[in-house]
Amino acid sequence: MKVNDRKKSAVDSETITGILRRVIAENGRDHIRGYAFAIACLVTVAATTGFTAWIMETVINEVFANRRGDIVLLVCLSLFGAFVLRGLATYGQAVAFSKIGNNIVATYKRRLYSHLMALSVGYFHEQRSARLLAKINQNVGGIRDVLNMTVTSIARDFLTLVGLVGVMFSKDWLLSLIVFSVAPPLLLGLRYISKRLRLATREAVEVNSRVLGAMQETIQGITIVKAFTMEEELRRKVEAIIERAENRANRIARLSERTAPMTETFAGFAISSVLAYAAFRTIYSNIPPGAFFAFVTALLMAYDPARRLARLQVSLERAAVNARMLYEILDTVPHQRDRPDATEIKLGEATVELRDVRFAYGNGEEILKGVSFRAEGGKTTALVGPSGAGKSTIISLIPRFYDPHAGEILIDGQNIAGVTKQSLRNGLAYVSQQPYLFEGSIRDNIRYGRADASDAEVEEAARLAYAHDFILAQPQGYDTPVGEQGITLSGGQRQRLSIARALVRDAPILLLDEATSALDTESEAAVQKALEQAMSGRTVIVIAHRLSTVINADKIVVMKDGTVVEEGTHEELARRPDGLYARLHNLQGSALEVTENGAA
Repeated sequence: MKVNDRKKSAVDSETITGILRRVIAENGRDHIRGYAFAIACLVTVAATTGFTAWIMETVINEVFANRRGDIVLLVCLSLFGAFVLRGLATYGQAVAFSKIGNNIVATYKRRLYSHLMALSVGYFHEQRSARLLAKINQNVGGIRDVLNMTVTSIARDFLTLVGLVGVMFSKDWLLSLIVFSVAPPLLLGLRYISKRLRLATREAVEVNSRVLGAMQETIQGITIVKAFTMEEELRRKVEAIIERAENRANRIARLSERTAPMTETFAGFAISSVLAYAAFRTIYSNIPPGAFFAFVTALLMAYDPARRLARLQVSLERAAVNARMLYEILDTVPHQRDRPDATEIKLGEATVELRDVRFAYGNGEEILKGVSFRAEGGKTTALVGPSGAGKSTIISLIPRFYDPHAGEILIDGQNIAGVTKQSLRNGLAYVSQQPYLFEGSIRDNIRYGRADASDAEVEEAARLAYAHDFILAQPQGYDTPVGEQGITLSGGQRQRLSIARALVRDAPILLLDEATSALDTESEAAVQKALEQAMSGRTVIVIAHRLSTVINADKIVVMKDGTVVEEGTHEELARRPDGLYARLHNLQGSALEVTENGAA
């Protein structure tokens, strides 16, 4: 979808009509047969309901007043058949709507997941993940509800009401006019309520997403919560949000249910007026009551569909708010889309070069201030320097998690801004600072590095990462579930699995963002040996905080305040007494991460 089309869709979606038009355009064609069947069932329900009211005049006048026994069986069989047919039709439309609704929800969940995968890393850094997921969970049914309520109201409630109103007018047009005289003020009142309900519903969704988000964050960070005895503080915070959510829910309930006294009052006035008029005619004009009973039956049966139609705008407003918020996510335009003329990257030596690269997160202070250096193909380049110097930012720019604001990043002379992200990232293996494991087995998590990797390749990658032995010690070996975010494994074990995942990818460029930071000394030494073998013949860019990694690097790039201040080998840089690298080396020994004043 083009940007202009998305903007137009966003504008159209501000109204219920716009939401409905968009939902029908996106889903109507896929479910036309299912809706046709459901509508046929609803028309049957409307027809049998109208028939039940219409036949009451015959029942009262012919069966009870005139005592015609010859038509009793026919009337009873007709009524029985009408109820059986209505029951089957009700079942059919309910099942059809459920299947269509479930498919719509599943379709939009797939669309949402696919769209979220297309959004940049920056989008997720700007959004709180727990609240985003809670918002999706609450709103995904809104589109289904908008469509189903509209079809149900038109095909069942509206047609039923039309049929029953036809019966009413055919029996007594004056009584019908008395009943409908109360409709205009009722509609005005419902319109007022729906406008107020729109804002209240949106506020409720926002607050409820905060509640679910706060609970999810507490569960994910329960170890920190317990360690710092944060239970009471978080309890007060969450209870305050829950109280706000409760108040919003109570307000919505008051507004939504305010329709009940309004409709009941108007219905009571209409029915009382009808009874008074009919009683007067029967008592003083000796008119047979059959037509009146048929009229009253139609009136009473029309009450439910009329009440549902009266509440339709209120109900649609609530569903439309959910649909709008869902479309706000779907209408978010990915900022890092491939250019129309993007090509597949062609990797040879896999030399990485930064030329005067500048970057800032959002509208914040500039992190990289004209960074330039060259990482030779097949060699290891280490990035060192104080915290906040921009090292991790560089690692994030090479796979295009973000795009630089100025300058170029070249791989084998090709500007990565002009190649497809898929081909670029296929040539990279990445080990992040914080190891992340997904739900599934150990084998699954390693194979995420390359989906077509064989079991033998997975196990070989684990051996190179010195993970094979501890994996075999697990209850089910490589098939052992890792638990949520790998909670069943130690930090060092999780990191070695993430390294194995990078190794099985067998990519020509390897990015290591403090890959050994979570390992103990023994594990680090083992993994370092494995990495030295894995680095052979590859271009490696590593953020190094420990001397063991830096010493063996072919080039060390020293950074400070977003700029490159020194380049060279360990021996060259260590011999510069006034250099930043030498000062950090002397102050920290094997720990190279320091702050500006030399503290770790």
